[in-house]
Amino acid sequence: MSFRRFIDSAAASGDLVAIDTPVHTDFETANVAHALEGRPVLFNHVAGYPGWRICAGPCSDRKYFSMALSVPVPQLMHHLAQALDAPVAPPLVEAAPCQEVVVEAVNLFDLPILLHLPQDAGHYVASNVVVIEDPDLGRNMCYHRLLRLDERRFAARIVENRGTYNAWRKTEGDLPVAICIGVSLAVHLAASMSPPPGVDELSVAHALAPTPLVKCLTNNLAVPADAEIVLEGRITKRLVDEGPFMDLTETMDITRMQPVIEIDLITHRRDPIYHALLPGGLEHKLLMGMPKEPTIFAEVNKVARCTGAVITPGGASWLHAVVQIDKQGPDDGRQAIEAAFRGHGSLKHVWVVDADVDIYDPAQVEWALATRFQADRDLYVYSDQPGSSLDPSGTHVPGQKSRTAKMGLDCTIPWDADRDKYERGQYGPVELSHYLKK
Repeated sequence: MSFRRFIDSAAASGDLVAIDTPVHTDFETANVAHALEGRPVLFNHVAGYPGWRICAGPCSDRKYFSMALSVPVPQLMHHLAQALDAPVAPPLVEAAPCQEVVVEAVNLFDLPILLHLPQDAGHYVASNVVVIEDPDLGRNMCYHRLLRLDERRFAARIVENRGTYNAWRKTEGDLPVAICIGVSLAVHLAASMSPPPGVDELSVAHALAPTPLVKCLTNNLAVPADAEIVLEGRITKRLVDEGPFMDLTETMDITRMQPVIEIDLITHRRDPIYHALLPGGLEHKLLMGMPKEPTIFAEVNKVARCTGAVITPGGASWLHAVVQIDKQGPDDGRQAIEAAFRGHGSLKHVWVVDADVDIYDPAQVEWALATRFQADRDLYVYSDQPGSSLDPSGTHVPGQKSRTAKMGLDCTIPWDADRDKYERGQYGPVELSHYLKK
């Protein structure tokens, strides 16, 4: 389901909020979208940008991924895991909606790029997925926030020692790049999943949902055919200041020297819809956290019978997880904790619960902590561990991996306990229509 088709589906389901009042790209659009967080919002009139619309929030709730992928929410993690295990090469088409309009006279000020916060370094694109080709490993797709510098240039935050950075470093001269805005939710998830080197994220996307590709007009890269906007360009060797900008943890990321991207061509759909992703918002969090759930699930399954895993929004959808197991032995809880940390290296705190606890309900997880956990028996602390650079409370030394203390809480029923005293009482089902007046 394309980005545009999803918007139509959200309108049909009553989830979409349509705003017909003109909005400005400086602060106003971001503020209104934030006030409506959790709902897809379509801004039909953008001041100063006739013919453009902006959509925020399409990835702000698991139910929207369920809608876009036609997969029930409880099965999303398993669907992601299957796509990661069995990618499917997408077809290449000759003509595509993303190239309905070709703009050779590039002017990035013609795009409704938002200024989100007063602390930001400038107008940022935060919703884009970037496609590059590694000379050794092949195609790679990921996210890089983009600070608009002038009519043709961005500064891109490219994280060190990852796919784009490694390809850029090993390439003599400029590295061709395609920047895609307004892509399907399947493409967003695939770009977030960080598969092993050499695994094509666009093939993962096609395994999630049909994702045909089209070749760019100025380079040999292929991009999602139904993207709203594609910026074709080059990652240069020039460096400029990038930042500050609010990151996942809702704290301001620092200023760094980062590469400049020069844009050579813009293509887009007719009546284009620009996707505005709020930094630190629910979309940012879900797209970071959800794709790590299958890797946690897979690692825990190596040591215990794992029945579920979820990254929680209260931990910035990055630092906290709840793991559900069907306990088969006395040490399963501890082993599941340690495996979860292996499954997601940035994880800081993890709760392990029994299969009768709904891991999507924070009240049930807290109930398991209250009734099945003893701190002097079930708390595991691991000092001075590799941690996340996004955690402001960690230890961060330039050029070194961030360090942190990690904590696991085994909230499962003790193996040798009388299980009856730990079971939750269950009321019977009732057909309320027999009792309530219409």
